[in-house]
Amino acid sequence: MNAVEDLEKAVKASVDLNEKEAKAAIERVTNSEKEADSLRRAVMTDLAGGEMPPVDREDLMHLMKRVDMVADWCRESTRILAAVPMNDVPEKLREAVVKMVEGAKECAAALYRCINRMAEKPEEAMKAADEVERLEEKVDDLHENARRLLAKEEKLNVGAAVLMNELYDSVEMVADWCEDACDQVRIIVVRR
Repeated sequence: MNAVEDLEKAVKASVDLNEKEAKAAIERVTNSEKEADSLRRAVMTDLAGGEMPPVDREDLMHLMKRVDMVADWCRESTRILAAVPMNDVPEKLREAVVKMVEGAKECAAALYRCINRMAEKPEEAMKAADEVERLEEKVDDLHENARRLLAKEEKLNVGAAVLMNELYDSVEMVADWCEDACDQVRIIVVRR
């Protein structure tokens, strides 16, 4: 959640041309992604040596990998964001990425609820997984709209256009991996 929240802050600061805040938020995303990697490795080590049945261990490992990919795509988004000459990007293209990152954050929040409820309230976890799916589809629609706006833009140089397209794609991947993680939660809940 920290990585996604700070990604949103980084995008909004960049769009507002606040380089200092954007840089600080990007640094926080980098730290969150490193922390997520470290946590994933620690959990994988614990699972490998645990007394849990092999199928349950495998399911949880798959879930951990998918959640880690959410943080990884947040980090990739900030790498691209740092390279975009945002002062050259028209406002409607900037607004499009803001809407996308807000949608990705909603997906991540629903994923968080889904995972937190899967052990004790599986019915609520399944409802949260359905919510993630709906929110991911919303981000897909925003992504499609952003690409259409980009294709119509005539005043943006080619390099900035390519970077904006990559930024749209990477933010969309944050939402995609939230959905993939929820699919894994569904598998875990159904097996229980």
